[in-house]
Amino acid sequence: MSGFSPAFERLGAAQAAVVLQRQETLAEFLPREDWSADLTARTYASGGVTVRVSLLGSYAARERTWLWGWANPQFGAAHPAVGPTLVIRTLGERLGITEFTTPEVDLSWYEGPAGHGGELIAMAAGGVLGGAGYIGAGYEGGSAYLHVDDPQAPPAVWDPIPLPRLLSNAASLFPHEPRLTLAGFLSHHRVPYRQTDALTELRPPGGGTARAHFDGLGRFIDWEWVVLSGSALGVGP
Repeated sequence: MSGFSPAFERLGAAQAAVVLQRQETLAEFLPREDWSADLTARTYASGGVTVRVSLLGSYAARERTWLWGWANPQFGAAHPAVGPTLVIRTLGERLGITEFTTPEVDLSWYEGPAGHGGELIAMAAGGVLGGAGYIGAGYEGGSAYLHVDDPQAPPAVWDPIPLPRLLSNAASLFPHEPRLTLAGFLSHHRVPYRQTDALTELRPPGGGTARAHFDGLGRFIDWEWVVLSGSALGVGP
């Protein structure tokens, strides 16, 4: 059973596929080589590429806790790298998302498919901020999570081919409601769709029709393409 609040689970579900696509796009752009970061200057450099970042927070491996940058005494809300992230806390106060307003979040209960629960907080927070994705920068004892907000980083664009895989992976991390995950992804890319309990049908740019099928428990079970020629291609999750 999840120890996250229902409000956090719902937000995460709505954002998960969008964020996973951003992460894949960022990985193609930003080399993961020897890196350095100057948080006062809000820069992260790796493999000859430097991007503008802000500090979301950090995950402590031994304590299994997430500490927000604004709650970290080394930084605080007035730090240049933290200020851009305070909208997350404001949203948490408005929507009752306790994970966004609690200074240090206990994640010792988490036993899910992500490396640790802090990864899911970074995903949800990154989804709120938009931008180009987030970076997990490891240090002795844990990882700092940096949000990339730099116009030189390419945006994730609509691509229907990886969508079934993104939806399945997102639903494994945030299983609250896969139909919401798909709806969030389609809305983000402004793809028209209609949705029932068992089916989401969309008309992607360029023509044709695609259908996502869900079982009685709301789980994603199958994907179907109807291409312009009229032949159907079924693609499983």
